[in-house]
Amino acid sequence: MTEKINTDDANFVEDPRYKQCNREALLGLGLGIANFIWWFAWGYGFGSQPVEGYTYILGFPLWFFMSSIVGAILFTVLAIIMVRKYFRDMPLGPLEEDDLKELQEGGREHG
Repeated sequence: MTEKINTDDANFVEDPRYKQCNREALLGLGLGIANFIWWFAWGYGFGSQPVEGYTYILGFPLWFFMSSIVGAILFTVLAIIMVRKYFRDMPLGPLEEDDLKELQEGGREHG
């Protein structure tokens, strides 16, 4: 059984976690898409040349080194920066009045 919520009700307070969760999901999706574009451009852009034209770094072809090694390190660092800078620590259970005020004022700083 579902209960319909009337958002026009004066006592209704939208959960501020939804907005933050949507923001975090979009940031994660954007980083994932950027990672795929990086990997695809280096892997298929430079990896489609004849082998005789390859440049090697640490014994790896440039296209593999950039797409798989540098890309993994770069996007791991970017994910860490993104989480520390833009993600917020939020309680997952029911909100208390203090939690609600704290989230409406900008949330808790992460890390």
